Amino acid sequence: MLLWINGPFGVGKTQTAYEIRRRLPGSVVCDPEHIGFGLHRTLPPSLRGDFQDLAAWRQGVYEVLDLALRKHGDGPVVVPMTLVEPAYFEEIVGRLREAHGPDRVRHFALLAERGTVLKRLSERGLGGGLKRDSFAVSRLDLCLERLSGPEFAHHIRTDRLTVPQVADEVARAAGLRLAPDTDGPLRHRLRRLRIGLSHIRFD
Repeated sequence: MLLWINGPFGVGKTQTAYEIRRRLPGSVVCDPEHIGFGLHRTLPPSLRGDFQDLAAWRQGVYEVLDLALRKHGDGPVVVPMTLVEPAYFEEIVGRLREAHGPDRVRHFALLAERGTVLKRLSERGLGGGLKRDSFAVSRLDLCLERLSGPEFAHHIRTDRLTVPQVADEVARAAGLRLAPDTDGPLRHRLRRLRIGLSHIRFD
């Protein structure tokens, strides 16, 4: 099974994906951003735009996830990635559903109020406030509007949920059973910080 975890930048997609991996033996996280970063590094800086606009990114993501679905038999493939262009969504998620069936390719859009997402953006990683996440802020309203549409269901409101609770909601909707969450508040905070730090880009 593939679990695509969508949502605006900063809503908690990556944290949720790694929480599922932590509590579901055999599951793996496949992050399409790494394909995009590789394409960016290959291009001169003056030509780097939104890597999702590159057909090579969309085809590469499809091929990688198709391979993971066919060959990784130990558990779900968890994909944290913001994807709000309907045509791109159909090109990747739609094709995967056609190839593997809708029951094996599940999509979840994590949503929250604008203020909630802005607060989470300001708190993540090494800090630096919202200036470091100016691209995420500039895209926030578009993401929230697009992802609220029926074509991006299943929707999960996360304003009042912790990361473990969001992971539980995703798993429940997908018919999966996560191991109990035994983290205390301190361990949970340290785990989130470590994941946040490991996903900071400096280029």
